[in-house]
Amino acid sequence: MKAFVFTKYGSPEVLRLKKIAKPTPKANEVLVRIRATAINDYDWSMIRGKPYMYRLLFGLLKPKHQIPGMELAGTIEAVGANVKSFEPGDAVYGDISEYGFGSFAEYVCIDEKALVHKPPEMSFEEAAAISHAAMLAVQGLVDIGKIEKGMRVLINGAGGGMGTFGLQIAKLYNAEVTGVDTGNKLKMMKKLGFDHIVDYKKEDFTKKKEQYDLILDAKTTRPTYRYLKVLKPNGNYVSVGGYLNQIFLLIILKPLISLISTKSVHMVALKPNKDLDYINQLFAEGKIKPIIDGPYKLSEVPDVMHYFGEGKHEGKIIVSIA
Repeated sequence: MKAFVFTKYGSPEVLRLKKIAKPTPKANEVLVRIRATAINDYDWSMIRGKPYMYRLLFGLLKPKHQIPGMELAGTIEAVGANVKSFEPGDAVYGDISEYGFGSFAEYVCIDEKALVHKPPEMSFEEAAAISHAAMLAVQGLVDIGKIEKGMRVLINGAGGGMGTFGLQIAKLYNAEVTGVDTGNKLKMMKKLGFDHIVDYKKEDFTKKKEQYDLILDAKTTRPTYRYLKVLKPNGNYVSVGGYLNQIFLLIILKPLISLISTKSVHMVALKPNKDLDYINQLFAEGKIKPIIDGPYKLSEVPDVMHYFGEGKHEGKIIVSIA
């Protein structure tokens, strides 16, 4: 099979497309023929080994997972002796990061718990776009953010995968939604239905007078107090990613803030695939759809990784694997 392999940290050029042996599933694993995968922050960080703190997860001196990729959609080709949920021919998808990596390849063996059945009305490319970003949006807005009807919501990093799902979920609650991003994404965001759009290269939303009931932030780059200033009383700030130093500060200050303020700050500890049944229902009802940048070819992965790092993509970057 073909797979992108890297044995040292660096720019996306460290990725090498190689022919390697097709894996064999262990007792609790399934062999998946991958039909589509996605590009994520985890992949960007894993390949570069940056921020350096991530090397505690990925390997101190060299990567312990040599094939990146954490989302997939595909078909089951073989199952291990103890597998109960799937059989060959089943269409599946999921965020596999809790059990391993390796979706930048034609095949992968992964624990059956990492996957769910793909609805027949959902394409492989759509499925690959959903499993991670939609979970961040649901768990950030609903599970942790406690979104309610008519709230004023701000989404920072609104033009990416999580942000575009976040808008669609917030609109189910008739929320008034402000999106923050820049570049070509702004036109797409307007078409998608954001009520207000802020170009972060021209304005800093933390310095504006508007306040929000709920902020969902994929780009936590500022000190925590800056976000508190633009939260209404009893408002929630929810981070799903950003600069590690600011995220650590947020986590440290969270108990103190809860003692002295009615406002709250949170960090999403993602539970992979937890709410996919809910998302599948919304998809079937036509209430959400992924915004896909691509699909690209497997051979284009290094170039697409650069594109992802530049932050110019609209929605979710998808790679189709023929």
